[in-house]
Amino acid sequence: MTFTFRTLDPLKDAELLHAWVTHPKAAFWMMQDASLVDVERAYMEIAADEHHHALLGLQGGVPVFLMEKYDPAHRELVGLYEPRPGDIGMHFLTPPTDRPVRGFTRSVITAVMAHLFEDPAVQRVVVEPDVSNKAVHALNEAVGFVPEREIQKPEKKALLSFCTRDQFCAARGVAV
Repeated sequence: MTFTFRTLDPLKDAELLHAWVTHPKAAFWMMQDASLVDVERAYMEIAADEHHHALLGLQGGVPVFLMEKYDPAHRELVGLYEPRPGDIGMHFLTPPTDRPVRGFTRSVITAVMAHLFEDPAVQRVVVEPDVSNKAVHALNEAVGFVPEREIQKPEKKALLSFCTRDQFCAARGVAV
C-alpha cells in the first residue's frame, strides 16, 4: 500500500477527524465525548505548536489515517524519561471502516515510521500507548519497538517504548 502525507487543516478536516476520534474504536484517543468545536480547538492548538504536528495519511488522495509527531523533550513525555537528541514521539489513528483490509493498520504504522525516519535527524521514535492497548503493542513490536517500562501520565498508564532506525530496518528485513 502506498501512502502520502499532508499537513492536517484543523478547520477543513475537523468533521472527518471528529467522526474518527469520537468513534468507539478510537477509545484510546480519549476524545469520545468531544464536540466538533473541541476537535477543531485541539487541532488548532497542535497547528500552532512548534513541537507538535498533525498529518493526514492519504491513499489515492483520500485521507485514510491520522498521524501526530511531537518533540518528547517539549510535549507529552516531559519529565517522564530522559530524551536523547534525535528522539521523536508519534501517535497514529486508523479510522473505523465497514470493510476492513487485511494488513492495513500494519501498512499504516510502517508508512508512519518510514516517514519519520526520512528525516535524517530522527534517530529514535518514542511511543507511549495505554498499557491495556494490546493491539497497538503488537503492531509496535512488528515494526521494531522495544518496550522499556510503564510510566504514569496524567491521563493514563502508558508503556514507554522505543524504536531506533536500525531496529525498524531489522524488523522490515532491510539493510541499514
